[in-house]
Amino acid sequence: MRKVGLFLFIILCFQLSSAQYTELINSKRPGFSDSPFSVGTGVYQIEAGFFYKKVGNYLYYDQKTKESIRYKANSIGTDITIRTGQFFERLELDLDLALVSEKRDYLQPTVYQKSVLGLSKLTFGAKYLVYSPTFTDKTKEIRSWKKRHSYDWKRLLPAVGIYAGLNTNFLSDLHKNPDGISPRVAIFTQNDLSDKFVLLTNFIADKLFTDESENSFIITATYSLTEKIAIFGESQGFLRKNVPNDFQYGAGGAYLLNNNLQVDASLRFISDERGDDTFLVGAGLSWRLDRHKDKFNVVDSEGKVTKSKKEGGGFFSRLFNKKDKKQRKVKKVKAKKQKIKKLKPKMSKAQKKIEKEQKKNAKAAKKEAKALKKQKKKEVDDFNKNYQPPKEDELNDNN
Repeated sequence: MRKVGLFLFIILCFQLSSAQYTELINSKRPGFSDSPFSVGTGVYQIEAGFFYKKVGNYLYYDQKTKESIRYKANSIGTDITIRTGQFFERLELDLDLALVSEKRDYLQPTVYQKSVLGLSKLTFGAKYLVYSPTFTDKTKEIRSWKKRHSYDWKRLLPAVGIYAGLNTNFLSDLHKNPDGISPRVAIFTQNDLSDKFVLLTNFIADKLFTDESENSFIITATYSLTEKIAIFGESQGFLRKNVPNDFQYGAGGAYLLNNNLQVDASLRFISDERGDDTFLVGAGLSWRLDRHKDKFNVVDSEGKVTKSKKEGGGFFSRLFNKKDKKQRKVKKVKAKKQKIKKLKPKMSKAQKKIEKEQKKNAKAAKKEAKALKKQKKKEVDDFNKNYQPPKEDELNDNN
C-alpha cells in the first residue's frame, strides 16, 4: 500500500507527508500542473519529452498593429524541465524550456507562410512549500474498527505552495514577447483525497505587465491503478486579454520503470468559441540523480543534542570540500558486565525439604573433614616439635 501511495508522485509531484524527498521519483510529467512539494535536497531531476501540436484556427488581436490575426500551424519539438532542491527542504529551483520547429500559415489579414526553429519558452523559477497538512495513521488504530475505516476529513485541507519565475525573451521570432522579459507567479494546492486519488489545482498569472499577459487555472485528478501504473485527467483554462478564452482537456498515464525513472504519454485538445481544433500528442521520460542525504543530530557524551548536521554536507560544503579540522572529544565509558541470573526450576515442599537436608549433611561432612584435617595437621606439628634424635650411648647399647 505504501508503494501505491508513493507512486502518485510520479505524474504530478504528489506527496503524502510533510517531507519533500520521496523514495520514488516525483515528476510533473505528463501533466501541465505542478505540486506544492519539491523534489528534496540533493536531488537533480530532468524531465523531457517530444510532442506534436496542430493548431487549426488561432485568432488574436495585435495591439501593436491594431489588427486581428488568424493562422493555423504545425509544430514538433521537445520540452525540458530541470529541477533541483537546494538550501532548504521546502525549496525547489527549476529551469523550464521548449525547443520547437514550427510552420505557420497566416490567413488574416494577409496570406503568407513562416517557419522557425528555436526556443518557444525559457523560464527560471523557484517554488516554496508554505503549508503541508498531516494525516492520521489509521493503521495504528486497533481498538475501533469504525475509527480505523472512517474517512479522515483532514484530507480536505490542501497543501499550499507558492511559485515565482522570470520569463526570458531569448526566443524565436514567432514566440518573442514584444514587451521583453516578464514575471510569472502562481499558487499550487494539492489534496490527497485517498491513498490512490489526488487532486491538484494551480492558479497562474503569466507574462505580467505586458500586452500578452494571461491568467490560467489547471485542475488535475490522478489515480493509481497499480504500483507501476497511474492515469490522470486534466482541465486547463486560459483567460487572456487580446485572445479568446481557451479551455484545454487532457488525459494520459505514466509507467514506473524503477525508483528513479518513469515514462509517460498524453493526448490533449482545445475547445473555444472560435471553433479551434487544436490537439497535442506527447511522450517522454523523467530521470533523477539521487544524492539526497537525511539529516542527523550530533549528541555529546551525555546524550544531549549539540547541533544538527546533514550527512554528506550541504551545497556549499560539497562545492568547496570543507572539512572539520578539530574532532569532537567524546568521553570513553567502559561497559559493565551484566550478571545473568540462572532460573531455578520450581520444587515441591518435600523436594525443598530433601534439598535442605542434603545441604545440611554436606555442610556437616565438610565441617567434619575440615576438623579431621586440622587434627592430623596438629599431630604432625606436635610430633615434629617434640621429636628428639637418639643419643650416641643409646645407639651403642642397642648395638
